[in-house]
Amino acid sequence: MTPRPAGFPKSLPEFQRMFPDDAACALYLESVRWKAGFTCPYCGTRTPPYRFANRLGVLRCRECRKDVALTAGTVMERTHTPLTTWFWAGYLVSSLTPGMSARQLQRQLGLSRYETAFQILHKLRAGMVRPERDRIGAGEKVLAVEVDETWVGGRTRGKGRGVHQQALVVGAIEVKERQGEVDCETKRRRGGRIAGRLRLAVADDRTAASLCGFVEATVSKGTSMVITDAWSGYGSLESRGYQHLAVAERDDPQVAEDYMPLIHLIFSNLKAWLNGVHHGVGQQHLQAYLNEFTFRFNRRFWPMNSFRSLLGLSAGAEAPTYAALYSGEWNHPDGLTVG
Repeated sequence: MTPRPAGFPKSLPEFQRMFPDDAACALYLESVRWKAGFTCPYCGTRTPPYRFANRLGVLRCRECRKDVALTAGTVMERTHTPLTTWFWAGYLVSSLTPGMSARQLQRQLGLSRYETAFQILHKLRAGMVRPERDRIGAGEKVLAVEVDETWVGGRTRGKGRGVHQQALVVGAIEVKERQGEVDCETKRRRGGRIAGRLRLAVADDRTAASLCGFVEATVSKGTSMVITDAWSGYGSLESRGYQHLAVAERDDPQVAEDYMPLIHLIFSNLKAWLNGVHHGVGQQHLQAYLNEFTFRFNRRFWPMNSFRSLLGLSAGAEAPTYAALYSGEWNHPDGLTVG
């Protein structure tokens, strides 16, 4: 069997040489799924399987004669789209810093239908959230976790002031100290603090049940400090077992810059990304876009890990069907687990 490619392709020509056709993509899927060689999931035999020239995504065990689909348990399961199209989509989404809209993906891949590109992107986004991911904030290098909420959405004409038809997004981000030799100007920016892991979710409201529930689901109780504003919705964090610092901002931008610079920067970048790349999104699919933003941010230094996870290789991700996406039956995963 062809060995798994080492490293992440740094250019489009390199990617094309690595995955020139569906056969190369199938070999890659096989090498990732069975690192030590094929093992039949039915009978456990390690004999090399039968391969079919006209069914590249299927292997047949030589002992029990049962077929094994290479895409089973991934977001590509039961797909009729060529593997090369999926690999191209995964590469583009993971390698381009701002990401891609469905319309851009349709043009880049030469797809005849917008709906195909839309579904591919949402299937990939479903693989961006592990069912039970770790809580952030634990570890000696984490100084604190900043938590805040913001309204996402444009202005609503004809309905007066307020937050009509906007969605509430709550976020938490690790604060770490910048390591290594840095110049004085870099050290002064945000007090020498840098961002660690990020979590974002759509919140129902600004009550303690929603906001503190989000913190409990995403932030470890071993965190040195949870920093929030002075909103009453965060008032019970200390009684829930967290070291809590409530900062009264009083509309003073300098206070926000001193105590919670990272989460405010995240919200600013998030809104610019939603409006600039996707030209705004509806509330029905907002969580999926938050998942993509979080996934991209947390793996910005490891593109190969992003590429593998996008294809659902590292975890069995359940992906939405086209009908479920448009009917509203599909609930985008948020990775929040309380307990």
